[in-house]
Amino acid sequence: MLSKNSKQAFTLIEILIVVIILGVLAAIVIPRFANASKDAKRAALSSQLNQIRAQIQLYTIEHGDTRPPNFAGSDWTDLTTQSVYNGVTRGPYLPSVPINTLNGYTNIAVINADPAWGDPVVGANIGYVYNSLNGVIWGTNTAGDKVYNESNPSDPAN
Repeated sequence: MLSKNSKQAFTLIEILIVVIILGVLAAIVIPRFANASKDAKRAALSSQLNQIRAQIQLYTIEHGDTRPPNFAGSDWTDLTTQSVYNGVTRGPYLPSVPINTLNGYTNIAVINADPAWGDPVVGANIGYVYNSLNGVIWGTNTAGDKVYNESNPSDPAN
């Protein structure tokens, strides 16, 4: 009796074609996901800034139109701890110290005028810029040296 011994396998050419096709697909798909991380960090910062702004407004309302007094450097205690105003315990307004999602900084630069998008920030490792006169807060870019452009998140300076 004769046995048929037929071996079936992929040829080198077939394997190379599959590898090339996978490489082309990866070259198309990977850049789309690479920007997704940056976009997510920008969206998280915008959401975080809205939350902080709302809590600063709530603090101001509940403390007789007084803004957080010790809001400088890395001191977030006015918003992260309880306080007493007119015999009533208030807060905490934030569960923890916010961290800028673009640069990982928590320090606050206090200013007395509203900055423009892209304005330089004075100080090292600054995550936020706070106008003590009107209670508005802004984030900083990935380097922590300029005001984050919320109106155009894809700004190259961000």
